[in-house]
Amino acid sequence: MPTVLIVGASRGIGHEMAAQYRQDGWRVIATARKQEDCDGLVSLGAEAHQLDVLDAESIAALAWRLDDEKIDSAWLVAGVYGPAHGSFPTGPEFDTVMHTNVLSAMRLIPVVAPLLADSKGKLAVLSSRMGSIGERSGTDGTLYRASKAALNSVLKDASITYGAQGVTCIAFHPGWVQTDMGGSGAALTVQDSVRDLRATLAKVDAGANGSFLNHDGEPIAW
Repeated sequence: MPTVLIVGASRGIGHEMAAQYRQDGWRVIATARKQEDCDGLVSLGAEAHQLDVLDAESIAALAWRLDDEKIDSAWLVAGVYGPAHGSFPTGPEFDTVMHTNVLSAMRLIPVVAPLLADSKGKLAVLSSRMGSIGERSGTDGTLYRASKAALNSVLKDASITYGAQGVTCIAFHPGWVQTDMGGSGAALTVQDSVRDLRATLAKVDAGANGSFLNHDGEPIAW
């Protein structure tokens, strides 16, 4: 039975990933910040761990619990949008968005990636097309854009470090999805986005290491 780790599975895309992987017979290890959300994941058949991605000690505790695990795929899904305006963010706004979207990945990837090495597995981070510099045409959500551009840089570095160990590292744009962040008017249902993301990750090989891809596999400019 293959094993997937999903970091940030309390709701939305992460929660749907846990549900779909379980339906397909995978062993699912998932994290959520609140105990009640962990309980919900357990009801899906997942193994749930409470994790606050902003807390270094919480990440260290997760690393201890996952020691000796062998994982086939891992998704880092946790993230926040922050202020929608394009003006200067406040200090607390900056810290919340950058710590959640960037610092957490910088701390989690060195914990998660080695668990994928034995299986020559795949590590995916949930980025956004809004983080693309090459395709940028707007300035709304400036702080979110900056955080996802930084996350892409972290992923690219990971692809060099852990690609040498056989781990395929990819940044994904999930599409405009009907989540709390995307809103009810978004183009994609959560189910369709997750179905695409899973299918794309499943079919890519080591040649895709270090790529930035749309949910359907279309390459996106960095």
